[in-house]
Amino acid sequence: MTDIDPVLERRARIDRLTALGKRIGYSLFGFACVLFVIGFVVGFDDTTVNIIVAAIVIGSIILAPAIVFAYGVKAANREDAGGGSFH
Repeated sequence: MTDIDPVLERRARIDRLTALGKRIGYSLFGFACVLFVIGFVVGFDDTTVNIIVAAIVIGSIILAPAIVFAYGVKAANREDAGGGSFH
């Protein structure tokens, strides 16, 4: 019978979610950059600017907590392995 540690299971789930959050956030930033270049070459209209701003705002809202939680998971894993803390 294998007992799975609920803390490690939750940490792994958070790690998967942070990876997804970072992938989505960085993709939205990349999309905003590509759209900015297209708008710069072709010309900006209100719709293009609104989409660029929305992509940056939504990307930031998703990416910021994903990065923070990813560092937390890495620190917890390092602490469990005996590697010490950031301090």
